[in-house]
Amino acid sequence: MRNPATVQTRFWLIGLTVVALASSGCSRIRQSQGYLIDETLLTSIQPGVDNRDSVAKTLGRPSFAAQFDAGEWYYVSRNTGQYAFANPKVLEQTILIISFDKAGNVAKVERRGMEQVARISPEKDRTITLGRDTGFLQELFGNLGSVGAGGLGGGPNNTNTGRDGPR
Repeated sequence: MRNPATVQTRFWLIGLTVVALASSGCSRIRQSQGYLIDETLLTSIQPGVDNRDSVAKTLGRPSFAAQFDAGEWYYVSRNTGQYAFANPKVLEQTILIISFDKAGNVAKVERRGMEQVARISPEKDRTITLGRDTGFLQELFGNLGSVGAGGLGGGPNNTNTGRDGPR
């Protein structure tokens, strides 16, 4: 016969193991994306002192640059977190903007955060457009009967020559 204290101890041990395994599956997965900011290097960039070459040597290549005037470089850093199979959520985002003058010298250094994140919420996974709201069958069979019908096209019997009137 088994000792009831050992059975109860085993029961609690198995229960705690199951709870520990189940709760470990719910832990948040954190991920860093983009440029990893080094504060020491960032504070060494001085407006009026540094230029494009010194910024590239100090901070490295930017995440992207301004497209038309190439007067700004952007360094983007983002930290996300997600549970198991859920979509990742942005926890923290930092955008470093380094602006250059016409001569290529640093004009200003800015830092922006989560206020720059655009939140887009589509309505029922559909994009609302202007125009007719037709169903699948209307789209499929909508042109039946209109093939060969007279219209404004320029067929061989068309009397409109594009001049002042018919001839």
